[in-house]
Amino acid sequence: MRYTPSQPWEMRLLMAAREALDTKHLFEHVQADSSVLKDAYKQCDEITYEHSRTFYMASSLLPIEKRQGARALYAFCRITDDIVDDPHADLSARQTNLDTWRGEIMADCPPDGSLVCLAWADTRAKFNIPNGIATQLIDGCERDIAQTRYQTFADLAEYSYGVASTVGLMAMHIVGFAGEEALPYAVRLGVALQLTNILRDVAEDWRNGRVYLPQDELAEYGLSEADIDNGIVTDNWRAFMQFQIERARRLYDESLPGIASLDSDGRFAIAAAAELYRAILKDIEDHDYDVFSRRAHIDTSGKLMRLPGIWWRSRTASLP
Repeated sequence: MRYTPSQPWEMRLLMAAREALDTKHLFEHVQADSSVLKDAYKQCDEITYEHSRTFYMASSLLPIEKRQGARALYAFCRITDDIVDDPHADLSARQTNLDTWRGEIMADCPPDGSLVCLAWADTRAKFNIPNGIATQLIDGCERDIAQTRYQTFADLAEYSYGVASTVGLMAMHIVGFAGEEALPYAVRLGVALQLTNILRDVAEDWRNGRVYLPQDELAEYGLSEADIDNGIVTDNWRAFMQFQIERARRLYDESLPGIASLDSDGRFAIAAAAELYRAILKDIEDHDYDVFSRRAHIDTSGKLMRLPGIWWRSRTASLP
């Protein structure tokens, strides 16, 4: 099983992933009191549960050490994202706060009192997660401080790599993977997940002064930012969203077979995270592409109903 990237944007992202992988080195295991380390992972659990029930549910399917690592990863990403999105800080303050956080979260010895940094340092050492990938994630989130528009899908894919594919590449180390043949699948899955986020959060992003939808494709479908501001579902908007959803589904289709490259005890969790997120696209369709007056989601019962089928497909390598 091997997928060969063919798009120029994908080749660039795969090169970045390989460069980051080469930064791997052995870390010193964190020296910390077991009760303090337990509290650190507990805080990561709480952050994950509060902000992403889907990720919390999916990570619950992992063995305990990998579950702890996945939630430490989520907490690291969540705090990074919250810093660059802080509505109470101006751009200069956000940059200063991110620079401070970068120093703390990437330190070999986490600062006293920072439980998330402690849990992440322990996770990074335990699973030998390359520093370069974590740095790429922080760099990707940093774009949100100043950049609010993306001209082409290639530009958006590069941003999506920074904020989402990097998460998948780090999760891959926590779960365990066969070799570098897993990289292009992780890159594509990250872009698919982020594109799903973007399509779901059009209205929220607009309120925050951001438009992640490719500018050239909006124009191609006869749309402008005035249409987003108006928040009215038109035939042009439906056609545009259909195109974006079809692209996202192709990305999922081409990435999910890579789950077979993961260690067997982690495949169900990653498949669940991916397929439950993918289901958001169907919810957008079912509500006539209205992402202005409601936020697409899958409720808990909908998630639970999907899990047996996801489990079977993850075991039989028959994912879409």
